[in-house]
Amino acid sequence: MNRSNMNFVFFFPDEMRAESLGRYSHPAVQTPNLNRLAEEGVRFDQCHVQNTVCSPSRCSLVTGLYPHVSGHRTLWHLLRPHEPSMFRYLKQSGYQIKWFGKNHTYSDEYLEEILGEEAFQSGEQRMRSIRGDFQSRNPYGPEDERFYSFLLEPDSEGGQGPTETELHIRKAIEFLNSPEARQRPFILFLPTLLPHAPYVIPEPYYSMYDPEQLPPLKQAGSPNKPSYHELIRSYRRLDRIQDDTLKKIQAVYLGMITYVDDQFGRLMEALSANGFDDSTTVIVSSDHGDYAGDYGLVEKWPNAMEDCLTRVPLIIRKPGNEKGHVVHEPVELFDIMPTILELAGIAAAHDHFARSLAPRLSGQPGDPDRAVFAEGGYNPREPHCFEGDPVRDAWFANNPESYYWPKARQQQEHPESVCRTTMMRTLEYKLIRRTDDVSELYDLKKDPQELHNVYDHPDYAEIRQTMEQRMLGWYIETSDVVPRDNDQGMFIQK
Repeated sequence: MNRSNMNFVFFFPDEMRAESLGRYSHPAVQTPNLNRLAEEGVRFDQCHVQNTVCSPSRCSLVTGLYPHVSGHRTLWHLLRPHEPSMFRYLKQSGYQIKWFGKNHTYSDEYLEEILGEEAFQSGEQRMRSIRGDFQSRNPYGPEDERFYSFLLEPDSEGGQGPTETELHIRKAIEFLNSPEARQRPFILFLPTLLPHAPYVIPEPYYSMYDPEQLPPLKQAGSPNKPSYHELIRSYRRLDRIQDDTLKKIQAVYLGMITYVDDQFGRLMEALSANGFDDSTTVIVSSDHGDYAGDYGLVEKWPNAMEDCLTRVPLIIRKPGNEKGHVVHEPVELFDIMPTILELAGIAAAHDHFARSLAPRLSGQPGDPDRAVFAEGGYNPREPHCFEGDPVRDAWFANNPESYYWPKARQQQEHPESVCRTTMMRTLEYKLIRRTDDVSELYDLKKDPQELHNVYDHPDYAEIRQTMEQRMLGWYIETSDVVPRDNDQGMFIQK
């Protein structure tokens, strides 16, 4: 059974980048509820994910292992029952696991172990849990250059129905209001979809922000960028757009974040109304970010490593924490796993590479010398990894009217644009090594928007060499983990 009476609420919106939240210094977006949580809790300013695609990021999140350790680098390879994970430890220690939102973490068999009968959903239920009842439409015809931009609009006929995020928040509130929530400690996990692409949200959020009043987008077309920049713009026809569509995408994306903030506020009201504030740790983060028009791009890419994709919010409020404390030093998303386990009084039974953030909650600073790592992409010898398989991915790979069709075509026709990639980031520099495409190095103090690739610049040769040696050392240290159980029968003396 569990050794702590600590409850957990883990709000985990998909594709929510840090720089687009008010407390992370965005000058226009309204996120009053997340701002309040940061004021009451601890905010981690430089939290970076281990992969910029949802499934591998989530696998790392709950295991404390980098994607390369067990091959979790794709959308399709989820955690299997032989692998350890945070939710199994919580379940085995007596916690109620309440999960409202998408999976993209566990195989069906493993999810059944974690959630029991609540793991079973019909096809209709599963689709509704992803899409909700909100209706939208693509206002552009297939020949329009904006057709694949992901910018949709609310459907005027019934378009104001509840989103999946609202539906999941309702379920969470119902649980908090129920006697069940008081029976034993719980973790309430909310891996909701928004602000995930496509870019659309009910009014008034859809029109909340004036594109012309927002900070300029990060410029497109900088030299010495990897090939996926130009290819995404070409395959999606973004390079042909002449109007302010990309600015509108950024504005709608911010509207989606304000909508998510409002839904989070409803959840916090229910938590407080039911008297759980003094016994519950609240955590907010995300699996990765989104381009949202920056660099002339949309959505994300499996081996892209810009800060707008790797840097996510991380705010933790624990009873008795140092209010308003900000940790400026780098941390990694999977640090959440040992943090939750420590606060729950549970010891992990497997070796991992994540670090508990519990000491930071009492006001301690982070490690200024820490580097954070992310990795992604696929080898040509791994055709099963690429998106666009004509059988497995038929719903978009063979359908030119799907806004994922350009991504499928690009990965199949230009596999080098999604090659194996590893990123190492410190407070001052970012190194990105690619196997079959352009590698990158950025001086983040001089170039925080990552516009000037200095990988081959002679002035940075020593820095590059030092970082590459450190990256090699990291790969050696994290190449695998050895299970703690032993098979010693062969050594028994007769």
